Amino acid sequence: MSNIRFRALEHTVNRQPVKVTPPSNKVSDYFGTNVFNKDAMHKFLPKDAYKAVIGAIEQGVRIDRKIADQVALGMKEWATSKGASHYTHWFQPLTGATAEKHDSFFEVSFDGKAFEHFSGSALTQQEPDASSFPSGGIRNTFEARGYTAWDPSSPAFIIESTNGKTLCIPTIFVSYTGETLDYKVPLLKALNALDKAAVDVCQYFDKNVTKVFATLGIEQEYFLVDTALFNSRPDLTITGRTVFGHSPAKGQQLEDHYFGSIPDRAYAFMHAFEIEAFKLGIPLKTRHNEVAPSQFECAPVFEEINLAVDHNALLMDVMDKVAHRHNFKVLLHEKPYAGINGSGKHNNWSIGTNTGKNLLSPGSTPKSNMQFLTFFVNTIKAVHNNADLLRASIASASNDHRLGANEAPPAIMSIFIGGQLSNALDEIENSAKDKKVNSGKPREAVLANAGDAFEETEFEDSASGNGLSKKDKKMSPEEKTALKLNIGKIPEILLDNTDRNRTSPFAFTGNKFEFRAVGSSANSSNPMMVLNTIVANQLREFKKEVDSYIDKGAKKDEALLKVLRQYIIDSKNIRFEGNNYSEDWAKEAKKRDLSNTTTTPPALDAFVSKKSMKLFEETGVFTHREIEARHEIMLETYVKKIQIEARVIGDLAMNHVIPAAVNYQTKLVESVQGLKNIGMKPEIYTAQSDMIREISEHITVIKTQTDALIEERKKANRIENMRDKAIAYCDKVRPYFDTIREHVDKLEMMVDDEIWPLAKYRELVTIR
Repeated sequence: MSNIRFRALEHTVNRQPVKVTPPSNKVSDYFGTNVFNKDAMHKFLPKDAYKAVIGAIEQGVRIDRKIADQVALGMKEWATSKGASHYTHWFQPLTGATAEKHDSFFEVSFDGKAFEHFSGSALTQQEPDASSFPSGGIRNTFEARGYTAWDPSSPAFIIESTNGKTLCIPTIFVSYTGETLDYKVPLLKALNALDKAAVDVCQYFDKNVTKVFATLGIEQEYFLVDTALFNSRPDLTITGRTVFGHSPAKGQQLEDHYFGSIPDRAYAFMHAFEIEAFKLGIPLKTRHNEVAPSQFECAPVFEEINLAVDHNALLMDVMDKVAHRHNFKVLLHEKPYAGINGSGKHNNWSIGTNTGKNLLSPGSTPKSNMQFLTFFVNTIKAVHNNADLLRASIASASNDHRLGANEAPPAIMSIFIGGQLSNALDEIENSAKDKKVNSGKPREAVLANAGDAFEETEFEDSASGNGLSKKDKKMSPEEKTALKLNIGKIPEILLDNTDRNRTSPFAFTGNKFEFRAVGSSANSSNPMMVLNTIVANQLREFKKEVDSYIDKGAKKDEALLKVLRQYIIDSKNIRFEGNNYSEDWAKEAKKRDLSNTTTTPPALDAFVSKKSMKLFEETGVFTHREIEARHEIMLETYVKKIQIEARVIGDLAMNHVIPAAVNYQTKLVESVQGLKNIGMKPEIYTAQSDMIREISEHITVIKTQTDALIEERKKANRIENMRDKAIAYCDKVRPYFDTIREHVDKLEMMVDDEIWPLAKYRELVTIR
């Protein structure tokens, strides 16, 4: 065994779980203690300042500069009382990581006296170097000015490290000329657009609705690997994934890891990062083993979407820091190991109102069920109309490895809603296709009549059929399964009794949609920005169409049902209940005119299509310049990641794999020569001779393919247009990866284990 690999394995022997003691046995005793939440604000802020911040959070009211000084003073007093010595604006630039620049509260007066100070201007605005972050050409290198600005809707928090504490203030990041340079601003704009559009639609059903907000629960999958083994693999340390590695004899075939007993070391790590997360107000609820060996998952309860995204970004950072103390490395790459499941970040999305109603949850009255259908069908229509854009929102070099594999949905965007809801939508669609249509009566007239039946409906209990309202009694779990609309021929809608389709990229799961195609390393802002934008736009179009029918004399319910029925017909192609992995579905999807863009560069074209440009500009999410810059950044990121992987493959192949193979081959040659020297017949050493020949063939292919890879990379680097360069890296450079890997992995199974330089899969995926 090579010295590096041997030492790495030696370090993993007898690793003991790191014991961590929580502040209390009850999470509720210390949950949010490191967050400047409402309780902390109430204690440290004057009454006017407290009201101003709450107003900014709940109504989006702008905070006056004078009030900002009061908030800054209270925030500083709270932070220093907790032991913080520095503060930072915490933001999410387009690097994919969070960013922070620490400044001390410490200042010195003219007479040399030291004191702590934090002003309102320091709270609300700072100036990081914009040219050092991705801008897509918006900023020149010599134009450095950019601004971070306080986001009051996401509370400040304190990050603890071994040697100190820092107050972190969530902020947006914009250029000197006002263009967005981060993930947060477009998401906030999309949420604002959704709020306005959804409130307008809610007015059809409930005049008390004045605000609509999106909620999100992010399931986070990840792998753990011992730090020593991680450091022994240059590919893992540099790219986050293993570019070489033969599948172990036992991977996930027995499916015995999923929901299995959590290994002690992994459990200790989970316990430790949960404590830190709870102190930061991150409401983690679930932890468990995932399908692949050494793969795990954690998930929080639902939160307002901006806060949920911030918490997930913070959680990934906390996990990484805590893992270091436990001699682990957290792997968030979508596919760190070939041949076993990769990791996703399942985004569970819904929308709610200030009156406490989940708009994607079937209700207990005909009116609430009609409201549910309105938002449910409009979401389906939004995804149908913008499937390519939704696909682009989760595109990345790392997610390309995962999409369409045996643990993730394919690149074809489709929606699973379950058999019961499918039947309900089909019956709404077909409710006009009765004898009156066949007898020659105009279809539009029949559609109009369907709305009248809605006014006479009542909610029915599945057992008795008696009329039931929320005031009458609470529903039992059994009763929840049959919510009958009685709109013409409409069957019952199940509240939460639908099956789940793990192969579907966008699945309805009872009272929310689960966007399963998001990658584990992604910032959820991007897909959530797109989803909320397209739904907001669709709701605006819906209201226009409904109002146009009402203006022509149609009753409100008649108009609602008329438009919904047409939407159901128009978006039917996006609905699919079967196995998304099957070849038959790929063929069927093509017939339905659904895109199947399997790689990132062409998928990203959807961001800059005329349709998308119009969408983003009309909803106010992006300007034309901003979306083109964003597209450029995403292409450039793809190029750099593939470029780095190509370099790592070349280095490992030439400086690690081939030397090890030649070393072993030399031993075989010496063995054969020795046998010849003592007069052995050729048939005695035929096996060794065959192995020498086979090793030579593999070495030759690896060498020639690596040389060709380097040449293709050089050609790609000379291309100036970023899209053309990304396509070249995708179509010309990347294909060499698999060919080289195939021959390296075969050598791994031939070369003496004592000589092979890289930690093997059986070692990497085993937690000792």
